[in-house]
Amino acid sequence: MQILISGSLAYDRIMDFPGKFSDHILADKIHILNVCFVVNGLTEKFGGTAGNIAYTLALLGERPLILATAGNDFGRYEDWLRQHDLPLDGIRVIPEELTAGAYITTDMADNQITGFNPGAMKYPSLYKVDQAPIPDKLAIVAPGNVEDMVKYSLSYKEHKIPYIFDPGQQITSLSADQLTEIVSGAKLLIANDYELEMMMQKTGLTKDELLKRTEVIISTLGENGSVIINARGETKIGVAKPSKVLDPTGAGDAYRAGLIKGLVLGKDLSDAARMGATCASYAVEYQGTQEHAFTQEEFWTRYRTYFSQSE
Repeated sequence: MQILISGSLAYDRIMDFPGKFSDHILADKIHILNVCFVVNGLTEKFGGTAGNIAYTLALLGERPLILATAGNDFGRYEDWLRQHDLPLDGIRVIPEELTAGAYITTDMADNQITGFNPGAMKYPSLYKVDQAPIPDKLAIVAPGNVEDMVKYSLSYKEHKIPYIFDPGQQITSLSADQLTEIVSGAKLLIANDYELEMMMQKTGLTKDELLKRTEVIISTLGENGSVIINARGETKIGVAKPSKVLDPTGAGDAYRAGLIKGLVLGKDLSDAARMGATCASYAVEYQGTQEHAFTQEEFWTRYRTYFSQSE
């Protein structure tokens, strides 16, 4: 089966400030804010929704096709994807732009200030879905270029390709009509609990009304697991316990990768979600969204440790 992942490719540039932002922001002068935070250094990580999901799927033995844009600094990321045997056919390089970049500064109280340069993500990736050589396909529309999110969902419906809708950070960029159009006909909608509330508020649709447009909603709840919601009710999915928790960033994308792998294997939705939870447990053990690694034997051992009684 060919897996299609539309979304973003980005460099995450992470900085630590050895103090508290609040000590350097004067409340009565906030209207003329002009502050410089000297950081300890900068660490660059590979990121972006499409890259993150594809990376974990590669650990699970899949070769998904990334549909995204990158810039003239894509070389290091390209090498990384090649190392993991990921195809590059769906990536459009925009020579006059930089690859999207997130500049994240965290202080000693875990407060964050983030600047995001969309760079090449301002442009659609323009991949023709019917170019994919394998007839049996499964897709995910993850947060990325808004035009891509709308057009790929329409194309998937036209070609009868089942797709997962993951609106994520682009809920604020998509209109209510666009959100409603993309979710209508999706195999399932996946979002964390906050994003799901945002989507319902923006579209004016209740959970029951969303379920008339998509078969299933999966709401992820962080350390509290996830829940599968359909017309029959709700099914709670537990968590796989990580060896340590260093960084929750990227856990959601890892969950999506495990979920997709489960669907590709023909697992029922509950077991596929448990595979997602297992992948997420690996992601939180490392700083960065593509730093975790596991063998398939290690993956299934952890899966069975926490979910064998659920099968």
